[in-house]
Amino acid sequence: MSEQVINIERIDDFFILTINRPQALNALNRQVFNDLENFLDKYNGDYTVKGLIITGEGHKAFVAGADIKEFESLDHISGSILSKRGQDIFFKIERFHAPVIAAVNGFALGGGCELAMACHIRVAGVNARFGQPEANLGLVPGYGGTQRLIQLIGKGKALEMLLTSEMIHADEALRLGLVTHVVDSGQEVAAALEILKKISKKGPLAVSKCIQLVNAFFEKQTDGFKQEYEEFGSTIGSEDSKEGARAFVEKRKAEFKAK
Repeated sequence: MSEQVINIERIDDFFILTINRPQALNALNRQVFNDLENFLDKYNGDYTVKGLIITGEGHKAFVAGADIKEFESLDHISGSILSKRGQDIFFKIERFHAPVIAAVNGFALGGGCELAMACHIRVAGVNARFGQPEANLGLVPGYGGTQRLIQLIGKGKALEMLLTSEMIHADEALRLGLVTHVVDSGQEVAAALEILKKISKKGPLAVSKCIQLVNAFFEKQTDGFKQEYEEFGSTIGSEDSKEGARAFVEKRKAEFKAK
């Protein structure tokens, strides 16, 4: 019997999806992707649903990244396939008919930061941390991070975050425009619900069309997403990525050889 990796709660016209893998800092694995996609496919276009909140179980992590253990057997081709699948699911979030808010409680790193960026609005607790640390593993982001980070904070700061792999705090994320609200720790979901309640009073078709129109502005960058999943595959199939993964597990500094 598989574990329940996403808890689903309905409050009036809204759903709260809680990624429930606290023992793994809510890391994204294949089952999380499957369950998330099933939910989105079921409810997208259902106008009785006026908003969705995505958060993580516990207070330590929203999502601390992808499940590195699932990367061990990946090569160039399978890595590209996994990356594209993640991108496709995150596009379904971005194109959901109703507003999707990330309630970021703790670490949002790698795939977690990418998940938050795919949401329409981001509410962060004061203790939230954001980052794209894939280069530490000899990888590039694979779920849209290189593209959406530029959209939200601009080329210069996006490159700095990608190249240094350094985390930023919630207040810095707010200043840069990566998040729209910073609230007390533990109040992330409550704050997100208040935003959804305001939006739910507007015309649902108008809300949906606003989402579509804003998304349309960035559709021209689709080729960037394609190149990203191809390069994710090329890096995950490299010797450097294997060394990066081993170093991560062994808690030591990686020795990269550009191979």
